[in-house]
Amino acid sequence: MAQAAGSVLTKRQLYALFGGLMLSMLLAALDQTIVATALPTIVGSLGGLNDYSWVVTAYLLAATASTPLYGKLSDILGRRPVMLAAIAVFLIGSLLAGISQNMMQLVFFRGLQGLGAGGLMTLAFTIISDVVSPRERGRYQGFFGAVFGVASVAGPLLGGWLAEVDWRWIFYINLPTGIAALIVIDRMLRQVRTSRRPHRIDYLGAAVMVVSVVCLLLATSWGGKEYAWSSPVIIGLFIAGGVGAVAFVLIERVAPEPLLPLRLFRRGTFALANSGALIVGVAMFGGIIYIPIYLQVVRGFAPTKSGLLMLPMMLAVVITSIVGGRAISSIGRYKWFIVAGSVMSSIGLALFTMLHVDTPLWHVFGFMVVLGIGLGLFMQPLILAAQNSVPASDLGAGTSTATFFRTLGGSFGVAVMGAVLTAQVNTALRDSLPAAVAKLPPEQAQQFTSQEHGTQQLLQAPSAILHLPTPIKEAIQQAYVVGLDRIFWVAAAVAAVSIIVALMLPDHELRSTPAMSADEGGGTPGPMM
Repeated sequence: MAQAAGSVLTKRQLYALFGGLMLSMLLAALDQTIVATALPTIVGSLGGLNDYSWVVTAYLLAATASTPLYGKLSDILGRRPVMLAAIAVFLIGSLLAGISQNMMQLVFFRGLQGLGAGGLMTLAFTIISDVVSPRERGRYQGFFGAVFGVASVAGPLLGGWLAEVDWRWIFYINLPTGIAALIVIDRMLRQVRTSRRPHRIDYLGAAVMVVSVVCLLLATSWGGKEYAWSSPVIIGLFIAGGVGAVAFVLIERVAPEPLLPLRLFRRGTFALANSGALIVGVAMFGGIIYIPIYLQVVRGFAPTKSGLLMLPMMLAVVITSIVGGRAISSIGRYKWFIVAGSVMSSIGLALFTMLHVDTPLWHVFGFMVVLGIGLGLFMQPLILAAQNSVPASDLGAGTSTATFFRTLGGSFGVAVMGAVLTAQVNTALRDSLPAAVAKLPPEQAQQFTSQEHGTQQLLQAPSAILHLPTPIKEAIQQAYVVGLDRIFWVAAAVAAVSIIVALMLPDHELRSTPAMSADEGGGTPGPMM
């Protein structure tokens, strides 16, 4: 297993490496959101309307499934070659996505992008944790949290703008930034010496894990949309995913070099941190992704404008991530930041249940700020808690596991919340649409005899609501208010569970020597100013 033999990074080199890692993480985070607003333009260019949702799904599936692989491979082969490979795969996928000639090509190359992105996200956390002490990690990882906050708003805005210029630049724009990150990271990591010992890669465990995760994610992505939840396809996928998960655990118990060392879960802090990461993914990603639905469908804002209106939450996440990270480094403890963040996030999600068709925007902004503060306070410290609970030789596997559980929770959360929204909107429209149709002239009423017109069409093109007759528009807006109310209550309840998990975390003090130094006696870089 590759282990650091010492760090010779100067403060300037450390900052250069950190800049390269932030660039790589920005690329991966942006590509989760940048494509959405450009999808109508892409479909108009390439066709393939029936497959358009796979442009997003393929990326998320590949990124989620590959995350644990990168962590363990980097523990075995070393951070530098694995990180450079991840960047190269991402850039090749970006180039090929940009030159795609049909929708099937684009979907395949988006999957290739996602395969690289899984490494960019988890290895950035791992590498910075190699070269700075646990006490200083919070300071640096706070900036990583800020990157996610920026990407959540900048992605849709940049995607909409580039779509007007040429949608292919959504992918080409990754090339210069990614090449710059690759060069910087390569040069800086060459300064970090590593030692190696013979290793065996758990190929069987990796294959079973990927199949299991893909089956479960497909089941949650397709359920209630492509197929009914009770259909043989969805049930079969859940069974296959569950059997695969059990098989994976059994394989890891006997593997000489397991992909995910199960012994790590015997460490209370590690198990709690990963449980918290899973809950955070379900509640946070499953909840906040539907805030733009409120702004676009209920309030009638264009996608670009709704992205701008998300700025208060982005700023709250960015500022709190940075300030919270610096505070953790100064105090040397993280528990109560996680507790405070989970409480604030639960309150923020609960506040969103108060939304109505005519809620003043400044109220919405206030709710966003509360939720953003909560997210900024505890999303990155959960990763820090997981890292601090494992030995340096398992740092890659430990980091990737926490990242994986958060991403997996987010995927499940989005799917479950989407199913809740669709069911609630259908039920509300079934009750209110007949009365709304009765207010229309006979020639218009024939077009709105089914609630399916409102849900299916508007979920794909929310802006269409602006062109509907007023009674129909008001009925649909109110139906979405009811559906979103249920979503935010579910998300708030799930988030409340994270408070219990946070309170159970031990209040350990972070040590002041980096993982490399703890193993081999290397130097300690200076703090981030």
